[in-house]
Amino acid sequence: MTFTALQYWWWPYLFILVAGWLATDVWRYLGVYFGGRAAENSDVIVFIRCVATALVAAVIGNLVVFPSGALADTSLILRIVAMAAGFVAYLLVQRRIVVGIAAAEVVLFAGLLLG
Repeated sequence: MTFTALQYWWWPYLFILVAGWLATDVWRYLGVYFGGRAAENSDVIVFIRCVATALVAAVIGNLVVFPSGALADTSLILRIVAMAAGFVAYLLVQRRIVVGIAAAEVVLFAGLLLG
């Protein structure tokens, strides 16, 4: 089956729904199944945590270096400074993600207003 296999109006939506579910939820269920049996400090769980962290870092790096939309109109230096400010705020305020995100947004918006 392909995205354009059927000519019904609902087919692309069903295709996206099923393909999206298969690509993500199956792996989540397997992770819950196998993760519940493994010790938190086991080598496998530590490796999986490292890979997940690396993937998140890669997505953030891609958004900073190759942005799209309105973020593409900002300078690279401003995006890097905002990201660094958010990370420093995250570390200073007992590792609270919301504080890091808010600090990065404040720096980004201030840079846009001043620039």
